[in-house]
Amino acid sequence: MSKYRAEFEDHTRGDVRVRAAGGRLRGADHRSARWTFTALTGLPEVRPGDPLDLLIASALQRRRRRLRSGDILVVAQKVVSKAEDRFLELSGIRPTARARELARLTGKDPRVVQAILAESISVVRAVPGVLIVRHRLGLVMAQAGIDRSNLPTGERLLRLPEDPDVSARRLRRQLARRLGVAPGVIISDSFGRPWRLGTVNVAIGVAGLPALWDRRGELDRHGRVLEATLIAWADAVAAGAGLAMGEASEGLPVVLARGSLPPLRPGSARDLVRPGGEDLFT
Repeated sequence: MSKYRAEFEDHTRGDVRVRAAGGRLRGADHRSARWTFTALTGLPEVRPGDPLDLLIASALQRRRRRLRSGDILVVAQKVVSKAEDRFLELSGIRPTARARELARLTGKDPRVVQAILAESISVVRAVPGVLIVRHRLGLVMAQAGIDRSNLPTGERLLRLPEDPDVSARRLRRQLARRLGVAPGVIISDSFGRPWRLGTVNVAIGVAGLPALWDRRGELDRHGRVLEATLIAWADAVAAGAGLAMGEASEGLPVVLARGSLPPLRPGSARDLVRPGGEDLFT
């Protein structure tokens, strides 16, 4: 079995390196055993209409980083949403009876609950302090991804991008025009897990790279056929980038991920959403 070692450099630089030592990798290029995640420092507070491609290109230049073929940029959902002006003013929200009912049950602001319902197709769980919904994009998540953290005023909410896959594809095209290299782009958000504590970065938008790696039919080390091995590859890259981004006041919303892509066609984050008929729990 391969042993993995993470090398953490100066945290203020936002660098994380992970490499495998020993063992043998099968089914993938051996170079995939080494990955680096480098947060791009110095990005300003993003405002509606800001050109993310220009801000990212300037940050790459400051870090003296030149994009290579196969590089991936992991971009926090929040800066994408800000640039796309996905804000809501609490003062303009009028809660429905359903929103007020759920607000009493969860202890949340009825206006926030109304905003959550407007982004959702169904309520999965509602208990004190928690409101889990199925987002219109198919994602099962807390609060429909609506957030107030790291916003300058508490009277505004920030929603997910209208379509994160479209946002990722657009940003990839813009970066290709500006830099001459089309990187893979992942738009990430932090998700909780129903059977584990803590949050982890996942991919909610993908462009220019595979999202799901289906390895069913391959052989394991002992010649047995893999029957259920589907790798959430874009989620794994997003999770690695999350170590360099941080989750609080670090202000590092863009990470350059460098490794080796599996030999697969590009996909989208929708590939990672479990179809409703296969969902045994919600």
